[in-house]
Amino acid sequence: MAHNQPFIILGDSTQRTQGRDAQSMNIAAGKAVAESVRTTLGPRGMDKMLVTSSGDVIITNDGATILKQMDIEHPAAQMIVEVSESQEEEVGDGTTTAAVIAGQLLAKAEKLLEDDVHPTTIVEGYSEANQIAQEAITSHILSESLDDKTLQKVATTSMTGKGTGDVSPSELSKIIVDAVKHVAKSGNVNRDDIHLQTRVGASSSATELVKGFILESERAHENMPKSVSKGKVLILDMDLEIRDPEVDAEFTITSVDQLTAAFEAEEAELRDYADTISKAGVNVVFCTEDIDNRVAGFLSDKDILAFEDVSSDDAKALSRATGAMRVATLHNLSNEDLGTVDSLEIQKFNDDELTFVEAGSKAEAVTVFLRGGTEHIVDELERAVSDGLDVVTAAVESGEVVPGAGVVEIGIASRVRSVAASIEGRKQLAVEAFADAVEVIPRTLAENAGLDQIDTLVDLRAANDSGRAGIIAKGESGELADPVKHGILDPAAVKREAIDSATEAATMIIRIDDIIAAS
Repeated sequence: MAHNQPFIILGDSTQRTQGRDAQSMNIAAGKAVAESVRTTLGPRGMDKMLVTSSGDVIITNDGATILKQMDIEHPAAQMIVEVSESQEEEVGDGTTTAAVIAGQLLAKAEKLLEDDVHPTTIVEGYSEANQIAQEAITSHILSESLDDKTLQKVATTSMTGKGTGDVSPSELSKIIVDAVKHVAKSGNVNRDDIHLQTRVGASSSATELVKGFILESERAHENMPKSVSKGKVLILDMDLEIRDPEVDAEFTITSVDQLTAAFEAEEAELRDYADTISKAGVNVVFCTEDIDNRVAGFLSDKDILAFEDVSSDDAKALSRATGAMRVATLHNLSNEDLGTVDSLEIQKFNDDELTFVEAGSKAEAVTVFLRGGTEHIVDELERAVSDGLDVVTAAVESGEVVPGAGVVEIGIASRVRSVAASIEGRKQLAVEAFADAVEVIPRTLAENAGLDQIDTLVDLRAANDSGRAGIIAKGESGELADPVKHGILDPAAVKREAIDSATEAATMIIRIDDIIAAS
């Protein structure tokens, strides 16, 4: 009969995987990605060497960088990468933690699926456990005030184990805290006001904080001054060239006098730009458009330093650093439109010129100038400092820090297990599985520190039942001790986001039971 005929809605080239096979494929892909970064976790984590298609080599243990550079095609694996990206975007650190926990949640879910626990039950259990985990994080928040020393500990914790060249994380942390505190206002930090500039050619210990901005641009004229002290700044969003006529017009020149008059009129217009700028008391001009060579010459004659084709982003940063307004006309130019610099100096690095624009305490933007002996060192130093800036920003804005070294994860697991006993049905299995999954962080820290995972986990549970202990790297191995006494602190926001993002990604993957792929 006709109604018993098969009804085909997919093309012959379409591949479809359903049920347990689909779940197993997705979980396996997610676990593989998480496992690829797991060994980088903690101060004793290992580095990865990444070789791009163009042959460029990146050596790093930064989870976000590793996952970003990996050529991942499987959609479920890509979800784990998105967890890392989300973590990086929200709080700037904890990317490896989020990815590893997500992978472990998938591994535990796989065993529950094999025991015929329904995916929806697992998702509900994980979601409830996530809420309990957030409460556990709150209970670990330290009461101590976030003074500079505490924030330096947060930065140092984030950078320990990452490549910082010949400068220690504790030394870098002072620069990082100074940078964040300088731009912070009433507990809010505009992270975009902290810039990073890198140059190869010196040791990492030459890294410094510039209270202002470093511009990578050459002078509009070679005879312009290379330094300015206590000067006024103009940021201009207009061309300093001959203005185009507002209407199309043709001019007929019939004599040399007329030609000479036309040239003189042009010259007068261009000279007027320089005269207007000079009369306003301007010492430095940052122009986002073009500057005619003749105008540059006139400005040079008046000892005015000028830069052309400054990018909009750089102009914004210069405005924040100097207090200058961005103006689009020279008409009615007033002192309120101008900014100030304490000092401006052009320095040469190899074949490049960098302009150091410093405004001292008045600057609302700062730049960390990073140095290193090689490109690899500078790149890794930039990633480490960026993470340090992000975690200090998170700590300042939330006002909350927690112990590091696996203490919070042990506390989460303990709290979740205690609540799981009161949950009925199979959902209890998912909640307990969540607790086991979160303990992957202290287990990995122990493994990477050369400790026995099982023995260390048992000792950690016992130590945190009666006090506080984490895994502290010591020499070639590690020990159990109070991380607070050792200055190992994390922003609570990093822990919250890592648990939340990992749970969200894992539950999304677990719910998929059908994969339809077009060839």
